[in-house]
Amino acid sequence: MNNTLEPAFADAMGACRADEVEGETLVSVIVVNYNTASLIQPMMDCLLASAVGRGRVQIIVLDNASRDHSLVALKTLAGQIDLIVNAQNVGFGRANNQCFALARGRYVLLLNTDAFVAPDTLRKTLDYMDSHPKTGVLGVRLVGRDGVLQPSCRYFPAVSNVFLSRTGLGRLFPWVQALDDMSWDHSSNRPCDWVPGCYYLVRREVIDQVGLFDPRYFLYYEEVDHCRAVKAAGWDVIYFHDATVVHIGGESAKSDGDLTEGARQIPSLQIESELLYFRKHSGLWGLLAHLFLTVLAALILNLKSVFKVQGAEVFRAQWQHVWQVFGLVMQTDWGTRPTR
Repeated sequence: MNNTLEPAFADAMGACRADEVEGETLVSVIVVNYNTASLIQPMMDCLLASAVGRGRVQIIVLDNASRDHSLVALKTLAGQIDLIVNAQNVGFGRANNQCFALARGRYVLLLNTDAFVAPDTLRKTLDYMDSHPKTGVLGVRLVGRDGVLQPSCRYFPAVSNVFLSRTGLGRLFPWVQALDDMSWDHSSNRPCDWVPGCYYLVRREVIDQVGLFDPRYFLYYEEVDHCRAVKAAGWDVIYFHDATVVHIGGESAKSDGDLTEGARQIPSLQIESELLYFRKHSGLWGLLAHLFLTVLAALILNLKSVFKVQGAEVFRAQWQHVWQVFGLVMQTDWGTRPTR
């Protein structure tokens, strides 16, 4: 891993820092890029338009050992960003932690390369944080490129609701809090358990108190885990309805292999992070319960496939998933350490 700034940007960064000595940086925007060269310029265009009139905004971009033309695209932004280039992909959470060492802002915004802000997004969210001092983390209304609402205001995963979500049995247990509640109109602010990391605005004071991401999570669950720490420290996590971000989703993951349904997750990374999360927050017995319900879910889904006449491919896929879960249990030493 290379923690140093690319030499070509050193002079521009020095000038930028000299200019900011006399005033406070309001927000540091951290962008982690991995194989999304085509998204860098449109994402930056949206961000810079939103940053106009917002005082001093620092933009830190880390390239996580991309194999496409990302560095070519990033070099066109010289003077506008602080650039870090990693020699290897260290994962999403660790890369954000790495960037935070350079952050000077009163607020820190974690922004994905596949998340496109509206011109008023930064203003509205920062104004809300300024006027609500107990808000530690803020997320916004997320929509896809087709305008369809995405889960934006979420509840903590538990062994029970993950099982019910995977099997589609949640409607039979309405008293169990679901992972997502999409039945309301999302047109009001509300506290929630956690917000997705594609637009993740956090108060610097919060990071100073509880840290940023647990480096054990290579990808996925890092913001879930962080929001637990934020709420445990007495801060609010808020869904803010009056700002919308267009989130494509899954662009970095596509470059590393096939995705699950919805183009959202690479199975092995999702499974590993889930195991680490349940072991950390539910202990060994919670992990064992999760493993039991994983097998039970496969049985239920296979039974459903028989009634729906879906064929042997679905049957094999379910047991391949179970096999993968138990393989990663061994590789992570029962959810106590990451594999990378």
